[in-house]
Amino acid sequence: MHLNENYLKELITQVVAEISQNALQQVESKKEELTGKEEADTGAALLKVKGPARQGVKADEVVIGVGPAFGLGQHKTIVDIPHATVLREVIAGIEEEGVSARVVRVKHTSDLAYIGLTAAKLSGSGIGIGIQSRGTTIIHQRDLLPLNNLELFPQAPLLTPETFRKIGKNAAKYVKGESPDPVPTLNDQMARPKYQAKAALLHIKETEFIQPDSQPEELEFSI
Repeated sequence: MHLNENYLKELITQVVAEISQNALQQVESKKEELTGKEEADTGAALLKVKGPARQGVKADEVVIGVGPAFGLGQHKTIVDIPHATVLREVIAGIEEEGVSARVVRVKHTSDLAYIGLTAAKLSGSGIGIGIQSRGTTIIHQRDLLPLNNLELFPQAPLLTPETFRKIGKNAAKYVKGESPDPVPTLNDQMARPKYQAKAALLHIKETEFIQPDSQPEELEFSI
């Protein structure tokens, strides 16, 4: 059977258009779902702005940098872990290792690598943790390039409260000059396609809170 070339092109165009329309509908559906949850959300982290983030001088601290929308436009991760829980677990892991923690909001970017690197540069120890509002997390060091890091946790849907606690512990161990084993994470090949539309929407919402010329701000966390 011989297929006309023009017919094939037309068929491919129709298929691509249908796929794009389905993807758009999926995003819009997620948007409506998230908007409905927003008003009922009670998991907001209690974050009080203290002023401009200061340069740390303590050699035994980890600075936790959160994204522009963290605790503001968004209050939970992509799998509905409250931001309060995320911070509580990360800080607990840090303090269990005898290291102190500070929280800052990075306002000029929503890029995870730069959030983590900004936190590391503000840290007296040179070690920082970056957390996007959807939950994606990184452990960074101030003298590394943005796309280099100590540990990266790119699949937010697979991060649990226990994982966040272990991330805090490992960051503290780096402060103490140790070389800890990387934090183990779950592995699910279906996580990416399952959450792709929601992840894209949450990233768009995070980016809407960017203030390009703003400096990081110091936050007080309480719950």
